[in-house]
Amino acid sequence: MLTYEEVDDPTPGPGQVRIAVAAAGVHLLDAALREGAQGPLPEPPVLPTVSGREVAGVVDALGAGADTRWLGRRVVAHLGSAPAGYAELAVTDAARLHDIPAGLDFAGAVAMIGTGRTALGILQFTDLHPDSVAVVPAAAGGIGTLLVQYAKHAGATVIALAGGPEKTALARTHGADLAVDCTDPAWPEKVRAHLGGRHATVVLDGVGGDIAREAVALLGPGGQHLVFGWSAEGIRDGHAYLVEGVSEQVLGPAMLGRAGGPDPLRTLELRALTEAAEGRLKPAVTRFPLAEAAAAHRALETRRTTGKVVLEP
Repeated sequence: MLTYEEVDDPTPGPGQVRIAVAAAGVHLLDAALREGAQGPLPEPPVLPTVSGREVAGVVDALGAGADTRWLGRRVVAHLGSAPAGYAELAVTDAARLHDIPAGLDFAGAVAMIGTGRTALGILQFTDLHPDSVAVVPAAAGGIGTLLVQYAKHAGATVIALAGGPEKTALARTHGADLAVDCTDPAWPEKVRAHLGGRHATVVLDGVGGDIAREAVALLGPGGQHLVFGWSAEGIRDGHAYLVEGVSEQVLGPAMLGRAGGPDPLRTLELRALTEAAEGRLKPAVTRFPLAEAAAAHRALETRRTTGKVVLEP
């Protein structure tokens, strides 16, 4: 369904800019939309469409009324509900732009503007500290790698779950105290042996399925199960895996509004870019050429990627 084609160059309208795209983010939502799902968008995209909602590059044209100081600047933007990112040129409102901090490349900026803001949105719901034991399924993914790093910086004991030796090795490089291969049926016992009688205090779960069930069983009384996705298995009957004494929260897109301020999404985006610029969070990236967007989707859907998937023209 994804084809690499020549189309007319987009022209920025009033208050808009055009970005010469150097990196475009790929999200599982993009694949779902390609298959006909609506997801959290107000309505499904009208076909044919250009996928992708996260871009970074250099401003090369301005619409009427746009601040001339943006011209030539390195910028990153989340395009919102309007897809258009898988392209050499993308148009967006100037109000969506962020300067890319010095020391952060285009791919890293794209990872933080969407995936980074989501990770920080999730982390608003838990208080990580040196007594915390955080279990992170899908720890080698775009969100997972950031959650591992954040939890480690907070002093928590971090248990990373990932599929295969390459992914567990990546989780260890990001600071996991223990990284276990969740395709090994014995992984829960390995975690228990490592903890030596301690219980997990929070499961940061974007996976669901059997992995989540086993992870939740590691929690002690008062533990938290934060659900922000279910790539392995959908949530049934409006809840995931209820366990006595465990607080469960299912987080949807509305969680991003918790950041406060006049524009909560922008608040989280700025925080995410700052965390990366100051070196506390280092986004992991898998790169594909723009012409191979279909291959990027296949790799993401079959869990053959690590970190954030990024297209580069």
